[in-house]
Amino acid sequence: MNENTSPTTAGDARTSTRLGLIFGFAAYGIWGFFPLFFPLLEPASALEILAYRFLFSLAFMALLLTVTRSWDRLRPVLRDGRAMLLLFAAASLIGTNWGVYIWGVNSGHIVEASLGYFINPLVLVLMGVVFLGERLRRLQWTAVGIATFAVVVLTVGYGKLPWIALVLAFSFAGYGLAKKLAGVDPQAALTIETAYVSPLSLAYLMWLSSAGLLTFGHSSVGNTVLLMATGAVTAIPLLLFGGAANRIPLSRIGLLQYLTPSIQFVIGVWVVGEQMPPARWIGFAFVWVALATFTFDLLRSNRSNRAARVASSTDLDEVEAPV
Repeated sequence: MNENTSPTTAGDARTSTRLGLIFGFAAYGIWGFFPLFFPLLEPASALEILAYRFLFSLAFMALLLTVTRSWDRLRPVLRDGRAMLLLFAAASLIGTNWGVYIWGVNSGHIVEASLGYFINPLVLVLMGVVFLGERLRRLQWTAVGIATFAVVVLTVGYGKLPWIALVLAFSFAGYGLAKKLAGVDPQAALTIETAYVSPLSLAYLMWLSSAGLLTFGHSSVGNTVLLMATGAVTAIPLLLFGGAANRIPLSRIGLLQYLTPSIQFVIGVWVVGEQMPPARWIGFAFVWVALATFTFDLLRSNRSNRAARVASSTDLDEVEAPV
């Protein structure tokens, strides 16, 4: 331990890291079990569920900001036209992601939905190259190439392009890119994103009501309560994720994110009983090889960077040490 680092500080750091891991596991675990939650909302359609998800998420965030007296977080964002435009893009992308995911899960495509989140990290890396000018290492390009080949194999296996997986992967990666470029406080961002879409959601629900097609309040008490819970179910894991990202390195976040599609894959194959012909198993095997390659490169790079920092720190100590 460095002489300048007190035991209290080190203990606080360990506690913060442990708490970050708990938050991360909780966030990705909740997302992993979403395929068991959304079917409970039927007979509401995917679009009606999506509308409630935005409206009740906005209500949840408004309550949270009121309880924590954090409304001031919105002021600098509302004055920033660039950030507001990026958050509008983020809201559009996450709306697409949520809508396609709900429809996919409730239509019996849980495994394909999990595929989207398996390949999402690779799509995000590729977007970094295209939009941010980032450079990929050789193994990262290899992982992207293997994943692309996996999509081709799965296209053959499904007999069609796995569009659900691709829309989920690209929309969520685009959402992450827009949020990164905006650089906005997470609570303020989520509040503004849901506020953007809520008027359209409310208008759609009013149309459903006028047409006599509204489920809310017309099915059962349990169904109504669950629809109202979509706000908390949406916001809580996002806030847990924010807490994890502030406490543990992104490399660990990157590894934790595989928990969600893994749980979804298990639910799809062994709980719901979706069919997995040999071609699909082969396609998923290539996806997992791509992710293993990507993870190995990430861990190796982090280890090298850590060793370089330690060496630099040691050299500095030697220079500053009294003779």
